[in-house]
Amino acid sequence: MRRAPQGFTRALATKSMAMGALSCPVSQYDWKSSCETWSVAFSSDGAWFAWSQGHCLVKLIPWPLQEAELHKAESKRSRVGAKEKTLECGQIVWGLAFSAWPTARHPDGAAGLCCQVLATGLNDGQIKVWEVQTGHLLFSLLGHQDVVRDLSFAPNGSLILVSASRDRTLRVWDLNRDGRQVQVLTGHVQWVYCCSISPDCSMLCSGGASPALLWSMRSYTLIRKLEGHQSSVVSCDFSPDSALLVTASYDTCVIMWDPYTGEQLRTLRYGAGGCGDLTVGTYSLRSVCFSPEGLYLATVADDRLLRIWALELRSPVAFAPMTNGLCCIWFYNTHGVIAHGHVQFWTAPRVLSSLKHLCRKALRTFLTTYQVLALPIPRKLKEFLTYRTF
Repeated sequence: MRRAPQGFTRALATKSMAMGALSCPVSQYDWKSSCETWSVAFSSDGAWFAWSQGHCLVKLIPWPLQEAELHKAESKRSRVGAKEKTLECGQIVWGLAFSAWPTARHPDGAAGLCCQVLATGLNDGQIKVWEVQTGHLLFSLLGHQDVVRDLSFAPNGSLILVSASRDRTLRVWDLNRDGRQVQVLTGHVQWVYCCSISPDCSMLCSGGASPALLWSMRSYTLIRKLEGHQSSVVSCDFSPDSALLVTASYDTCVIMWDPYTGEQLRTLRYGAGGCGDLTVGTYSLRSVCFSPEGLYLATVADDRLLRIWALELRSPVAFAPMTNGLCCIWFYNTHGVIAHGHVQFWTAPRVLSSLKHLCRKALRTFLTTYQVLALPIPRKLKEFLTYRTF
């Protein structure tokens, strides 16, 4: 294991961690499939973890996994029916996305149920949508002509689903209308690798051959092209307050953007040492995601290291070795990484957000950059609220 920065501690993946620790994964939770796998997801209610296990299978696992209470939890789950499930999708699974299904809109008309649905993007262009609790197939969405590489549900529970495909299109689906296709977004000239809807549901980012594209989720029109990467954009994510957007590319760079102005706020470059402005072209990035409080980024690259970055710094604050990482996702104090044939869980840095950051996050949830700049407040405060004080 590569040495962590001073002040960081190695420990097992438990809930009780020293601040900033990255742990080794607990072997008990290291499921294996002996096949390349591409996607992981946590349900919006925090009760399920989904893993595209390879061999056309998706594994649904009740969450959280707590080593000390595992047997007790399994006993409890067996009583309420929350058992591990396997979905047979019939095709290689490339993308996963969860959404809550409001009780009143449940397709079976069941009352009193808190339902989760899981969308799976498949190798043949299909999207299959499953009810998580029962494992029943709800919809098969047809329209894409090639691999569905990524999926993103609108976070507001509207059951709007966006899919990104190698057929160079994004498609918008409405599960409230029996999965009807609402819109086809064209503009990419090559494969579309990724898509992400902002938490305020106003914007959609999609990545493929550079540049990344930013779309309006209200009119489904192109807002702007994000010029800056020198190769394909393979991962993107919005901050929890929608004020920041990060994109990761095969060009070894992570770029942090202001999505409202298109301004590049920061660039993180990969190299042999993995930190700072080092030689470009050494390692391709695979995945990037924001932490739930919006103070950290996680990245996975071909150099077989998971890195955690603080927004204010240009070097990783913690890192750990892994095997052929393909994607990553954050869930509260646990960080999941999926690699070729297996999934690992890590305990990521934990921090108490400052009052300043909480205020900024609350304000930026409903104020755009332009609205902040128009406020009659000091310039330094405007710079802080628009994340210009790195």
